[in-house]
Amino acid sequence: MTTVTTVRRALLVLLSAVLLGLLTTTPAAAHTELVRSTPKDGARLEKAPDDLTLVFDEAVDPADIRVMTPDGDRLPVTRMPGRGSATVRVALPHASGDTLALTWSVIDEEDGHATSGRLTFGIGTRTAQDRGGEATAAPAPFPSVRKGLVAARWTGYLSLALFVGGLAFVALLWPRGAGERRARVLLGLAWTCGLASTVASLGLQGAYTALGGLRDALRLATYADVLVTEPGIALAARGLLWVLAAVVLAALLQGGARTARSPGWRVGAGAVSLGLLRATGMAGHDSEGTEPTWGAVADLVHLLGVSLWIGGLIMLTVAVLPHREPGELAAVVPGYSKLAAVSVTAIVAAGLVLAWQIVGSYDALLHTSYGHLLLLKTGVLAVVLAAAWCSRQWTRTRLDLAVLLRGDAATVRPFGYSVAAETGLVLVVLAVTSLLVTANPGR
Repeated sequence: MTTVTTVRRALLVLLSAVLLGLLTTTPAAAHTELVRSTPKDGARLEKAPDDLTLVFDEAVDPADIRVMTPDGDRLPVTRMPGRGSATVRVALPHASGDTLALTWSVIDEEDGHATSGRLTFGIGTRTAQDRGGEATAAPAPFPSVRKGLVAARWTGYLSLALFVGGLAFVALLWPRGAGERRARVLLGLAWTCGLASTVASLGLQGAYTALGGLRDALRLATYADVLVTEPGIALAARGLLWVLAAVVLAALLQGGARTARSPGWRVGAGAVSLGLLRATGMAGHDSEGTEPTWGAVADLVHLLGVSLWIGGLIMLTVAVLPHREPGELAAVVPGYSKLAAVSVTAIVAAGLVLAWQIVGSYDALLHTSYGHLLLLKTGVLAVVLAAAWCSRQWTRTRLDLAVLLRGDAATVRPFGYSVAAETGLVLVVLAVTSLLVTANPGR
């Protein structure tokens, strides 16, 4: 039995097992939701109550819950002793008039997503339903803030992939590239955008959870509020790791190829890279399934595979191919081809585990916005893999000829086209991934 046949059978068995899990596993929990309130929404009350009880579908931190009056005043929220961690009490103001209207929002402790709604009570003889024309829509995050958060995450994913994958490409396949201007510029740009996107994400996350606008993303108070939440702590940790990554990058830029071959530098670069990958994954949905530990491991493997593939691909496209030097092509292209094959295998395997972990059912895959985005991502990825297959075929059949012809432009051009198409499509995959992070998981 050939190695190719063995790999195909193993992938088929893995795919069958995951699909079976999708069909039989109960759906994973999504974002925090309000189960009930006391008094009930829309109830008619003889007089305004002194407090309001909210019960959620999972444990919540009172600091992550905002209950606001129409005037914009935030009401005190405390835990209720002996009622569990999913129940809180809200101290209500003195209500004047025949209506008590409140808006609420809660931040999911795992991924920082905001869920919000509106509660209205009638005071006196008229009910809240009698005043249907006076009702307003439930509060929701500003579309501009959500778009900004998606853009910041897309930039963060791309920067992470280019930085981690670029370092690995230089260290493992192309140490001489540490002295090449284009490679150095790419790594520097990746670090700059990575740090900037993390700082921007902190402000945008704070504005998103507070249901504020873009101006709120620039206020120091917004940063202070988000830094006490779990998503804020994860973003802060990522920012500190980007600062630490500056030391790794500076050492490479100063030492060049000699540093890239140094075991000590490789260990340090690997440790910082793994930290960045894990801190990025902590802001996702990997912990929301039935097996959070497996979800975290799969997410780390997935991000690592994506980074090695995309970062190396961009390095190959921008820094290696334009030179068309026969020695570089012969040394770098076959090595990257093998690395990309291993990375894609890891991406597919870990992605299947994450789909099982997060979506939870075949029905959710087909009938939720999260499932639709996941299918879109899978479809684009299939096209990317087709382009990658073309690149691999060129490596197997035409690379030797390109080397013999000393990097002849006509011979190398088809490979450049397929690699460029592959690079453009993976940027689309990253965009869809950014939307997935802000979408509700399948129920």
